[in-house]
Amino acid sequence: MTTSQSLYGTALLKAKEILDYIATSKSSPTLKEISENVSPSKPTVLKLLQTLQYCGYVTCDPESKKYFLGTIFLRYASTISLTHTINLIAKPYLAKLRDVTQETVNLGIIEHNEVILLNKLESPNSIKLVSRIGGAMKMYSSAMGKSILSEYDEDRLKDYLKKVPLEPVTKNTITSKKELLADLDSVRKNGYALEKGENQPEVICVGFSLVKDGRVYGTMSISTPWYRVNKESLAMFIREGKKTQQEILNHI
Repeated sequence: MTTSQSLYGTALLKAKEILDYIATSKSSPTLKEISENVSPSKPTVLKLLQTLQYCGYVTCDPESKKYFLGTIFLRYASTISLTHTINLIAKPYLAKLRDVTQETVNLGIIEHNEVILLNKLESPNSIKLVSRIGGAMKMYSSAMGKSILSEYDEDRLKDYLKKVPLEPVTKNTITSKKELLADLDSVRKNGYALEKGENQPEVICVGFSLVKDGRVYGTMSISTPWYRVNKESLAMFIREGKKTQQEILNHI
């Protein structure tokens, strides 16, 4: 964005200035110290600090009246670090999997009960699949999502099903809780999730969870138009997918 373009939300810019000052101060500043070193007036600084405190972006020590950045930034940093780490670790193994299978390979993470596509390595074949990095998919309708749902304990799975309605994405989407639970049992038994036109018509996906020591790092899948799949190729996808899954987990 150029300086000639007007920015929306001047209060956000003022709040950023305050946060930047707190973050770079040698010691935690007071209201007076903040007001003397930022452009907004003291009354405005106070109002913004109160809002930032309500949101968890800053905290104020009741005795010293000094302001600190809130621990919410640790959570943000942890999420960014985790996302960057899994992408960095997985990429060479996913590239090898794409080359072996000659099909599209995907890497996803879970956010707000959805699968977010973090990386996509396209098949060298002429037919490309419709999906984009940063796009969201339903967990219950996608192989990547079902691979993670199969890792949830009973309480977490119940909470997910309570919050997320099983609405049809395609005519093949599983919309019955009973059928979905049975499908997830199969995922646990087999070690992979299978999606047959449930998220995108005429597309088959095989999904594998990336979970280690109870922590969800992400999920991966192989996707292909179903006319290119037969019994032998599907078995190869499963075999090579499991191998790649283990290689990634070994390096986390």
